[in-house]
Amino acid sequence: MPRAAPPALLLPLLGLAAAAAADCPSSTWVQFQDSCYIFLQEAIKVESIEDVRNQCTNHGADMISIHNEEENAFILDTLKKQWKDPADILLGMFFDTDDASFKWFDNSNMTFNKWSDQEDDEELVDTCAFLHTKTGDWKKGNCEVSSVEGTLCKAAIPYEKKYLSDNRILISALVIASTVILTVLGAVVWFLYKRSLDSGFTTVFSAAHQSPYNDDCVLVVAEENEYDIQFN
Repeated sequence: MPRAAPPALLLPLLGLAAAAAADCPSSTWVQFQDSCYIFLQEAIKVESIEDVRNQCTNHGADMISIHNEEENAFILDTLKKQWKDPADILLGMFFDTDDASFKWFDNSNMTFNKWSDQEDDEELVDTCAFLHTKTGDWKKGNCEVSSVEGTLCKAAIPYEKKYLSDNRILISALVIASTVILTVLGAVVWFLYKRSLDSGFTTVFSAAHQSPYNDDCVLVVAEENEYDIQFN
């Protein structure tokens, strides 16, 4: 059975949803919330983690940072469905010896972690983080990797583009709402006009001028006039 077409009023909103998905640089990117993601499926030889990071910066992005469980799950799901995931993905994280804490390369706040092997007394100098694509857990490893099977990059949707996109949605919603309201008001006004018009015709006929005398009065007046004529 063919699927029914969406109501006409929903078509602009469906178009906006498609436009929102196009906020990323190209179709090779995948959007989630306010960011775009791309997995560069190319094994490369590296001398330091900066070589891996350069793969992302060359695309106007940075190495992946993860800030909540939903984003972590999205990355795992997308890796499995679209990106032919390797066993581990290097995260854009490093251990800052000055602050004795892990930080993201993209300077975002460390608001979430999913360590599987967190130990307070381990040596963390030159330690990086890896996402295990089977479990979704993070694990620590040496930053001095010799090669990577692929690089996962992330770029925030530009503020101007996101702001304009949000405004388009708001403006379109207002236009649709205004159209519906004006249509309803127009129908009400037309109904009242027709009703008033019909009522006006009834009033004209019902309010037609009537003689102040009834038929009996007219007959008496006529007889009196005839009597006067005879005697005059």
